[in-house]
Amino acid sequence: MNRYARQTALPEVGERGQRRLAAARVLVVGAGGLGAPVLPLLAGAGVGRITIVDGDVVSLSNLHRQTLFTQADCDQPKAQVAAERCRAINPGIDVDAVPDRLTPATAPGPVSSADLVLDCADSYAVSYMLSDLCLAAGVPLITASALGLGGYVAGVCGGAPSLRAVFPDAPENGASCATAGVLGPVVGTVGAMQAQMALNLLLGLTPSPLGLLVRYDGLWLRATSFRFDGAAEPEGGFRFLAAAQLCSEDHIVDLRPDGALLHPQAIRRASAAEVATHLPASGTRLALCCATGLRAWRAAERIAETWRGEIVLVAASAS
Repeated sequence: MNRYARQTALPEVGERGQRRLAAARVLVVGAGGLGAPVLPLLAGAGVGRITIVDGDVVSLSNLHRQTLFTQADCDQPKAQVAAERCRAINPGIDVDAVPDRLTPATAPGPVSSADLVLDCADSYAVSYMLSDLCLAAGVPLITASALGLGGYVAGVCGGAPSLRAVFPDAPENGASCATAGVLGPVVGTVGAMQAQMALNLLLGLTPSPLGLLVRYDGLWLRATSFRFDGAAEPEGGFRFLAAAQLCSEDHIVDLRPDGALLHPQAIRRASAAEVATHLPASGTRLALCCATGLRAWRAAERIAETWRGEIVLVAASAS
């Protein structure tokens, strides 16, 4: 127990808490900026089994915030390099690397077998997908996002309201770290709060991080929070699916202006207005596809005002 002496000395942890951490199975989706602080903190704390899922490779332009990696790691799979770092920090835990993208088709199994899921992907399509799956499986989810000079972290599902209960509408814009920029310490701070929430939950500390959202402002160096324990789940909501989950009976529309169609049966349309003039019968499922899911979501909101059939979304970035 010498490794954990500094944390087992805390009355909130102790040997009993350390055993709880050792028995925990945590799924971490994303080994980039948020995963950089999350993964070594969980490994160092002694979380017994960590599964890391990320289909991307280390890139030079991301090293300013993905501090788990070095320049020598460039072009190597993030999941594998991150797993090696975690094993080096703590050889006494099990760390599994999955160097592949987690999609709506592949996610249900890993989610249902985890005690806790951490959303470090910083993709709202992935966040809503994980929230839907965790809500159905009763698995808690700690989700986070960082952009520019701020970000947030929230504990959802697992008995608490889902992400859709807090953010039921489509995001205001599709900005990402690649397009809008982000400072490394902002991502590090949000990721560290995400790791703290995870440990609080695994240790069974009160108040529970589930039902709590914390916003961080890196410009004013302050954090604010609120609880949403009583938030109602929205009716309906558009599910994210993988292209592989679509079937021949679906009416599939690809809203991207160019590139290969996401599905061989897809029809390319330029706008929601064009889609609205070529709608199928209400008993046919309508699948709207785009790059990130945002354009498809907004088109779905517009179409749903007058068309009552089922609408699902497909994001190429999460498919």
